[in-house]
Amino acid sequence: MSGPLKDIVVLDLTHVLAGPFAAMVLADLGATVIKIEQPGIGDRSRASGPFIEEESTYFMSINRGKKGMSLDLKKEKGKNVFLKLVDKADVIVENMSPGAMKRLGLGYDILNEHNPGIIYASISGFGQTGPYSNKGALDVIIQGMGGVMSITGEPGGPPIRPGVSQGDITPALFSVIGILSALQERSTSGKGQFVDISMLDCQVSILENAFIRYFATGVAPKPLGTKHPVTAPFQAFPTKDGYITVALADGRNEKWPLFCSAIDRIDLIHDQRLDDGWLRSQNWHLAEPIINEALSKKTSDEWLSEFEELGIPCGPVYSIDQVVEDPQVKHRQMIRKVPHPRIGYVDAIDTPVKLSRTPGGIQSHSPALGEHTEDLLKTMLSLTDQDIEELKADESI
Repeated sequence: MSGPLKDIVVLDLTHVLAGPFAAMVLADLGATVIKIEQPGIGDRSRASGPFIEEESTYFMSINRGKKGMSLDLKKEKGKNVFLKLVDKADVIVENMSPGAMKRLGLGYDILNEHNPGIIYASISGFGQTGPYSNKGALDVIIQGMGGVMSITGEPGGPPIRPGVSQGDITPALFSVIGILSALQERSTSGKGQFVDISMLDCQVSILENAFIRYFATGVAPKPLGTKHPVTAPFQAFPTKDGYITVALADGRNEKWPLFCSAIDRIDLIHDQRLDDGWLRSQNWHLAEPIINEALSKKTSDEWLSEFEELGIPCGPVYSIDQVVEDPQVKHRQMIRKVPHPRIGYVDAIDTPVKLSRTPGGIQSHSPALGEHTEDLLKTMLSLTDQDIEELKADESI
C-alpha cells in the first residue's frame, strides 16, 4: 500500500501522543516515517499498558507504519548520522520542550543550513514564544487551560475531561495541516520552513460557539451536559433500555412538530415558548422532563426506527464494543487486523481519509526499538558494516 506522500521522508523525534499521532497520520498517507528513539530506552509510551506479550498496545496504536531507528543524538557520531539523515529528509517532527533540539546543537537554523528544503514541525505545550513557552504541558493541563473542561460535564458539576485526549490529538492534526501546507508551498519556492504548533493554541482554536457566546454576551459559558447551547432538542436521552441522541438543528423548524407527534405530545407544538430552536434552548427546562418521560416508554431501537422513518435526525449511543461491531464502521473498514511479527495480529483503527486514486492506510506494524536501524543506515546513507560496528561500539545506535 502506498499513498499520496509516498515520496516524502519524515524523521520522527516524537514521544507519547501528540507527536507520534501526527507522524502516524503522515505514515498512513504513504510517507516513509523513521521513528528515531534513544538506544535502550525508546519512546516513553513503550512502558504504557495494557500489554500483549510484553508489547505496549498504547505504543502500537500510534506508531504503526513507521520504521524504527535507535540513535543517540547526544553523541557526536549520533549527531553526524542524524545530519546525514536530514540531508535526505523532507520533514522533521518533534514534540520536545522548546529549545531542546537547539541545546543538542540540532536547532532549526542548523538543520536548515544542511537542507534548505527541510520542513521542521515542533509541537509543544505553549509554542516557541510567549510567557509560558518554557513550560511543559500534558493533555489534561491543556484541556483545563483551553476552557474545554469548564464547558464539559453536567450543569453545576465539576469540570470534566472528555474521554479522549483531544488536548493532544487536536495539535497532532493541526501539525499535519501545517506540514502539508509547507510541503505545498515548497513545491513552488523550493524552501522549507518552521511549523510552530502550540497545544494551547489548538485547543483555543476549537472553542467554536463557546467563544462566540462569551463575546456576544460577556458571560462565560457553563457545562450543559450533552445539550446544545443554541438549539433543542440536541442531546442524549434515556430510553427504556439505554440512550439515544436526537438532534433538531433545522432553522425552519420543520422537524419539531414531527418529533412532538411521534412522542405523543402534540401539546408542545403549540407552546410559544418552544416555537423555535433558540427559544427551546432557553426554555428547555419546561420540555425536557416531559420528553424524558415519553422516551422512557420504548426501547432505543423502537424510537430510532420511528424517528428515522420520519426523517428526524437521531442515533444510538454506543459503547466501544458496539462501535467496533457497527455495520457502517465495518463497511468502511475502519478496524483492521495488522500482522505483527511478535504477536500475530494487532487490531488497529485505519485512516478515515479515503482517497480515490492514491489511497493510504496502515502500512505496517509498529516497530520494535531500533528494528530497522542497520537497514536504514545501509540503504539511506550507504554505511558499511564497519561503519555500523563503530557506531555500536560508541553506543550511538
